[in-house]
Amino acid sequence: MAGVIAGLLMFIIILLGVMLTIKRRRNAYSYSYYLKLAKKQKETQSGAQREMGPVASADKPTTKLSASRNDEGFSSSSQDVNGFTDGSRGELSQPTLTIQTHPYRTCDPVEMSYPRDQFQPAIRVADLLQHITQMKRGQGYGFKEEYEALPEGQTASWDTAKEDENRNKNRYGNIISYDHSRVRLLVLDGDPHSDYINANYIDGYHRPRHYIATQGPMQETVKDFWRMIWQENSASIVMVTNLVEVGRHPAEHTVGNATLGRAASPGMVKCVRYWPDDTEVYGDIKVTLIETEPLAEYVIRTFTVQKKGYHEIRELRLFHFTSWPDHGVPCYATGLLGFVRQVKFLNPPEAGPIVVHCSAGAGRTGCFIAIDTMLDMAENEGVVDIFNCVRELRAQRVNLVQTEEQYVFVHDAILEACLCGNTAIPVCEFRSLYYNISRLDPQTNSSQIKDEFQTLNIVTPRVRPEDCSIGLLPRNHDKNRSMDVLPLDRCLPFLISVDGESSNYINAALMDSHKQPAAFVVTQHPLPNTVADFWRLVFDYNCSSVVMLNEMDTAQLCMQYWPEKTSGCYGPIQVEFVSADIDEDIIHRIFRICNMARPQDGYRIVQHLQYIGWPAYRDTPPSKRSLLKVVRRLEKWQEQYDGREGRTVVHCLNGGGRSGTFCAICSVCEMIQQQNIIDVFHIVKTLRNNKSNMVETLEQYKFVYEVALEYLSSF
Repeated sequence: MAGVIAGLLMFIIILLGVMLTIKRRRNAYSYSYYLKLAKKQKETQSGAQREMGPVASADKPTTKLSASRNDEGFSSSSQDVNGFTDGSRGELSQPTLTIQTHPYRTCDPVEMSYPRDQFQPAIRVADLLQHITQMKRGQGYGFKEEYEALPEGQTASWDTAKEDENRNKNRYGNIISYDHSRVRLLVLDGDPHSDYINANYIDGYHRPRHYIATQGPMQETVKDFWRMIWQENSASIVMVTNLVEVGRHPAEHTVGNATLGRAASPGMVKCVRYWPDDTEVYGDIKVTLIETEPLAEYVIRTFTVQKKGYHEIRELRLFHFTSWPDHGVPCYATGLLGFVRQVKFLNPPEAGPIVVHCSAGAGRTGCFIAIDTMLDMAENEGVVDIFNCVRELRAQRVNLVQTEEQYVFVHDAILEACLCGNTAIPVCEFRSLYYNISRLDPQTNSSQIKDEFQTLNIVTPRVRPEDCSIGLLPRNHDKNRSMDVLPLDRCLPFLISVDGESSNYINAALMDSHKQPAAFVVTQHPLPNTVADFWRLVFDYNCSSVVMLNEMDTAQLCMQYWPEKTSGCYGPIQVEFVSADIDEDIIHRIFRICNMARPQDGYRIVQHLQYIGWPAYRDTPPSKRSLLKVVRRLEKWQEQYDGREGRTVVHCLNGGGRSGTFCAICSVCEMIQQQNIIDVFHIVKTLRNNKSNMVETLEQYKFVYEVALEYLSSF
């Protein structure tokens, strides 16, 4: 009996020991625990940093300018970057998060990409929305704590970068190359210090040295930059800055909300133009421009590169993302994600490292690399590990992903990619795939197109009153057909032409096409009291075409707003009728307009396309072919009369569903012509980022697909 009791007691003791061990292991992966570990390591690194000596940013007399957080666009606000991760969307059903595979970018999946002593466990893609929503609560306290746990500043030696002979090769004194990861150029004869360039190798997802992170070339380093491109056999350059940007001086330091240093600069050089318009020789590297492909948010330039004394000619692409704002981060990641996918698709698998640069080669450069790396991880493992990814990036180059706002943006970008997937379809596969994605599953009563539209509704940004504060002003109420359909402040085209006491507000929004930024001005049918404002808009924003998609209706206050076979004055704008013709469902008019208050500006020719084939009771027009004729007339007019420079005013009754459908169709046609792909989801998502009622119904969304099919049939 005593033996039984002793055995029972021993079993209980062992059980308690096992439970205690499990509890400790769970604590090791708790949020607060890994933050404490990270902060402890950060303090240890700071001590080691002090032992290494002062960092370059403190070495003011002997270094160039310091790249403060403002250099990469610091902003004090970092929460609610994307509407669909806002806490107020908690009532939405949890969408399915997926990452579609890229056949051109294969990786061998493994169980864990980062060391097992990690501070932050990886997040499952399926849990990412919930995780980010939780991190943004309490004014983003979770992100603040996590970002502050990252190592900051110098964490390794950079003795070579600080040598006197190399100081003038660094744009900023505190963003320079670590010794252990720096790119070493082949030494030129007679110059033992010619091996230095401010650039570091960065590991990708299971790809050692997959990237080179570098600063934007300076006049003194352009030749070295091209030496590096040739030496490393790089086929892709990713540029995430504009040559000149408006912003604070990079030598400023920010203390709290106070800025110490110079006042805001009207324009600051972030990078010199290091590529030719035709052919240029940089040292012994000959670079020739072959093709320029401008798009709304980025430009792709193709070059040939040849080294003196070599017969080999290589092809190189420069991917230049042009729509990163001067301050902060993009409002939405949609454009950048399309950019990342293009780089993935066009970079040859056998090529050398992808060269990525912004101005300092820290903030935006780190964002691009982190997003690209984490999308590969999500695709192959079904998890993302952003904290440890950024931690590893910073071990290879100082301060990659430079601000908390950028750190949040990386999360939002990866979430958007996981929510939306890769919806691009090659033109050569579209006909066969269309029938599969449009086919209704009898068991679920759904189709892929329907699922796409439901996802689109989930990720469409939520409009807050403060986002459209100008349209809500009492003096502007009578200029809106509906107070529920107001333009965002950041998309407003403010009127310039003076018209007595009238304000500069009009219910309209600037929208990108696939190729051109602000190509469309989407607005409502003019009210009787806004006709003058409408023509001021056409004149002020150099609009060469007006597309009208609704019927005139006296009950809806949709009156004729143009003169018929005569001329008329609408505020300061004189509109003179020139000609008209009818082609099936299209009435084509031409007007000559001028600003009578500024006759020295001359007159402009404007075409007016009234589409009468879209009945008021239908979501979509009965004829796809006739609507495509409007698109073709628009394209032909732009080619012949305005060199594709003029904008197009598009309006329906409220500037919503019909206008959005037409803009989407125009962009799809441009995408087919330029890139041989069709991505309806991406196009409509881009439109909805600026106006949430673009393409309002599932029928309109399907119609865009159907018109794309009709457009392909015309080739």
